[in-house]
Amino acid sequence: MPTPFSIAIPDADLADLKSRLAATRFPQTVDGAGWGYGIEDGFLRQFVDYWGKQYDWRAAEARLNAFPHFTEVIDGEVVHFVHAKGQGSTNVPLLLTNGWPSNFVELLPLVPLLTLPVDGVAFDIVIPSLPGYGFSGQPSRPGMNLSAVAPRWAELMTRLSYPKFLVSGSDLGGGAEMALVRDFPQRLIGAHYVNVYSGFPRPDDPTPEEQAYFGRIDYWGFAEGAYAMIQGTKPATLAVGLNDSPAGLAAWILEKYQKWGDTGGEVLNAFELDDLCTILSVYWFTQTIGSSVRLYKEAFADTELPKKAPRHDVPHAVLLLPADNPAPRAWGERHLWNIVRWTELTEGGHFPALEVPEALAHDIRAFHGQIS
Repeated sequence: MPTPFSIAIPDADLADLKSRLAATRFPQTVDGAGWGYGIEDGFLRQFVDYWGKQYDWRAAEARLNAFPHFTEVIDGEVVHFVHAKGQGSTNVPLLLTNGWPSNFVELLPLVPLLTLPVDGVAFDIVIPSLPGYGFSGQPSRPGMNLSAVAPRWAELMTRLSYPKFLVSGSDLGGGAEMALVRDFPQRLIGAHYVNVYSGFPRPDDPTPEEQAYFGRIDYWGFAEGAYAMIQGTKPATLAVGLNDSPAGLAAWILEKYQKWGDTGGEVLNAFELDDLCTILSVYWFTQTIGSSVRLYKEAFADTELPKKAPRHDVPHAVLLLPADNPAPRAWGERHLWNIVRWTELTEGGHFPALEVPEALAHDIRAFHGQIS
């Protein structure tokens, strides 16, 4: 049986965080550089000051604990998850999954939107933390890749008495979703993706739209993808500094929110300071930044990940956001079976549950309505 779980960070850990933030040694910067060299110095200083002096972790902790948290041990690993029951006359089990640089906090805005009924239909929400993320256990052996996550999540849903369920995923969580579709299609009502995985094999005869997409992806990989190469090759080296310095952790992660969100260049155009502080605080207090980035190395070694799933009957939906390098439909049709819904939004980026939660919730509901 799942074990109820509450977040309770010791006072000593809070004091240590504040002390480290107050003692931050900011580096010399280039005048007028803005975000061109990475994290913008002025924003980082503002954030560190707010995180250390104004942000109220105890209030955030209470908000987090208002959701029903649990842990379960599966194959010797602790899985932390939120399990919020729907309030409809019909409740549909829905597994929500996300990836780096977020954690389960990113998906919480969807809970009140999807557990309330519309025309009698609501969703039983399950939000598991990936291995090495948040309050899940930190794997100590190699091989815990996204293909290995899928059977653990299928088992979790079995233990929660959901023989079939809907899944919606993005980023690394989308990779785990792909593995669920590939290995457990009989368990799925449908699969809802945020964007299409860009790492599938490229064809010899791409469409003009695909060719333009490859150009954008390749340029993005050159200009913005160095983080993935570091995390995918030398995660232990990177983790030492990020696990020891909260300002370093903030710089590494916040730059991604600025670049990947639909921010127009300003982080606070798309995100709330308290939400960012809470996501970072979960990383800091659980000391999971090292285990979270290690999942990139595991994913790089996962030879099953880029393979197209064998033919199946699982209906698919794809939601695309303009600031998230959206894939063309031809690319989706080439690599995913049974696309029944394809939605292109006019705003939003890589973190739709934080940026446009109502639109994401609506698309999940509409997809379920199409296939039910």
